[in-house]
Amino acid sequence: MKIRQMLEEQEHLVLHPTAAFSDQTSGRSRKAKSCPFRPAYQHDRDKILHCKSFRRLLHKTQVFLSPRGDHYRTRMTHTLEVSQIARTLARALRLNEQLTEAIALGHDLGHTPFGHAGEDALRRLMPSGFKHVAQSVRVVEVLERDGHGLNLTAEVVDGIARHSKGRDKVLHGAGQALAKTLEGQLVRVADIVAYVNHDTDDALRGGIIKLSDIPKRLLSALGRTHSQRIGRAVKDVLQNTNLDSSPRIKISSEMEQAIGQMRDFLWDKVYYNPTIHDEFVKCYKMLGELFHLFLNKPEVFKTVTEQEVPEDKGKRRRAVCDFLAGMTDRYAIRLYKNLFIPKPWPVSSK
Repeated sequence: MKIRQMLEEQEHLVLHPTAAFSDQTSGRSRKAKSCPFRPAYQHDRDKILHCKSFRRLLHKTQVFLSPRGDHYRTRMTHTLEVSQIARTLARALRLNEQLTEAIALGHDLGHTPFGHAGEDALRRLMPSGFKHVAQSVRVVEVLERDGHGLNLTAEVVDGIARHSKGRDKVLHGAGQALAKTLEGQLVRVADIVAYVNHDTDDALRGGIIKLSDIPKRLLSALGRTHSQRIGRAVKDVLQNTNLDSSPRIKISSEMEQAIGQMRDFLWDKVYYNPTIHDEFVKCYKMLGELFHLFLNKPEVFKTVTEQEVPEDKGKRRRAVCDFLAGMTDRYAIRLYKNLFIPKPWPVSSK
């Protein structure tokens, strides 16, 4: 028996009937040979893990821009924390852990440099707007592998496309915003549980807020420490989800409300805190100047990217947006310096 087929059979023996089974995937956008030793979702997980967009997450801002300390989160560590929480839930509920991990690892591939400031800058520069969720889908379907995309399964792409909730409902009342698979819904929950808790942790470490600033009712409901807050959220999902009686991921209204209120607290006290926001205004200006330079001087864009530049200005705008969205913080800063900051004239010592 082939290894992949054996692993697929094991899924049917171990996983809950409501799980997404690898041998029942809706398939890929382009026909491709099945891997002889990896089920479809495991194969997708590996494709994402090895792609260039994933590696660049290491040097993209989560909350703090180029922090001096070693313990602040980046977009990469956020992704890994989302994956860990989602996998814990998936294993406990007997859902497909490989699919869950693939969605979690790919969910933020489209995030810009400089966190929310970068996304806001591109949103205003693009006539059709910009959302990191749609860009993450574009990365895996179009941009990776020199324009060929990763050719992932429909279930992974759907989970990536529906992971974000902005400041909307997580589960209750989310309706069509929810992923089609339960595994995708787990990532949606794990994403907000991860960032609400680690952004709080980083803000406390950075002195942006103090523990006493957090409303007491939220500390009581969620916990006073990072581990308490994650543990209580995970326990709440597991206690409220019964797949035998209802094939839905559930969270108590009290926990969802508390998480949402903590998210709002972070927006008001952390993400738009002047200490952070003032630096991001500079990042916003920097991306805007790079955008307009590349859009209006295609010869410069061609020199920097070493690729053919579309003559059509609308297509060029899209190409410039893709390029800027894919940059790391440090590359964007270095490129800006090279293009806009005068260099000292090299004077001969003779």
